[in-house]
Amino acid sequence: MTTTVNQANSKSSAKIVVGAIWECKLLRTSMKRTIASGGIIASILSLVSPVQALQVQVTPANPEQGDTLSVIIQVNSSSPTPTVSVLQKKYPAFPMGNNRFRALLPTTPLEKAGARLLQVAGDGQVQKLSVQVRSRNFPTQSITLPPGKDSEGTDAEFDRVDAFKALVTPQKFWNGPLLRPNSGEITTVYGVRRYYNGVFAQDYYHRGVDYAGAYGSPVIAPAAGFVSLVGRESQGFKIHGNVVGIDHGQGVASILMHLSRIDVREGDFVQAGQVIGALGSTGASTGPHLHWGLYVHGQSVDPVPWRLQGVE
Repeated sequence: MTTTVNQANSKSSAKIVVGAIWECKLLRTSMKRTIASGGIIASILSLVSPVQALQVQVTPANPEQGDTLSVIIQVNSSSPTPTVSVLQKKYPAFPMGNNRFRALLPTTPLEKAGARLLQVAGDGQVQKLSVQVRSRNFPTQSITLPPGKDSEGTDAEFDRVDAFKALVTPQKFWNGPLLRPNSGEITTVYGVRRYYNGVFAQDYYHRGVDYAGAYGSPVIAPAAGFVSLVGRESQGFKIHGNVVGIDHGQGVASILMHLSRIDVREGDFVQAGQVIGALGSTGASTGPHLHWGLYVHGQSVDPVPWRLQGVE
């Protein structure tokens, strides 16, 4: 009885072993066919190399009206240059090395505070993110311009200035925080709303910082760049007076107004700290001072964060 049971068990075990060997052969044959077709390789690659989302960093972390938003984008390959869109306007991004790009977005006192929906396109992907721009209180000031200083300017003057502000040079010329362009006391900060001769300027805000330095004191370039605008009161610049515009590259530009003297010419390349002229009171000015305006893609932004913290 015992022998019969053992023989039966041996036959059953033999069948199991033979079946297992046969299944292994079938599996080996199936794997060869699958590998030949690329199926397993494709499956493995899809597991170890998933498509990564764009990496986007926005600074400052808690922006307010007048701040410049710096959007740094990390991509995975040498795909077409990313772009950033906000408020139905598209802004270019410029390479920073190591597959990183940076776009600069201006905010102004005339725009409502609140959420800004940013759309970042790159690496064949589109990423949307919301940035909260905080409200900021801007003071109000009354200015009385004497006869002869209350001109509204000419189209030729504003056309020249607008063309300068619209420049977007691919190169980046500034490096680190911008410099104070004059040693005088700051008398008017960025964003001030004004009454001119008793009339409130509805769409106006003070587009820069005023320095009440001594007449004839040196005015320096806040950062390196090309002198792309030189205008003179004698040539019809009734608002800006004697003015120098410096293109710092990638849509960033400085405009220095009301000069008594200009020491540079259009086309000159100036270094940060180089003297470009002297403080004066030309144009729509009530007394000796320098007006420094900083523009990003044609919009006036607060120069102070650029001077204190800088933008990478």
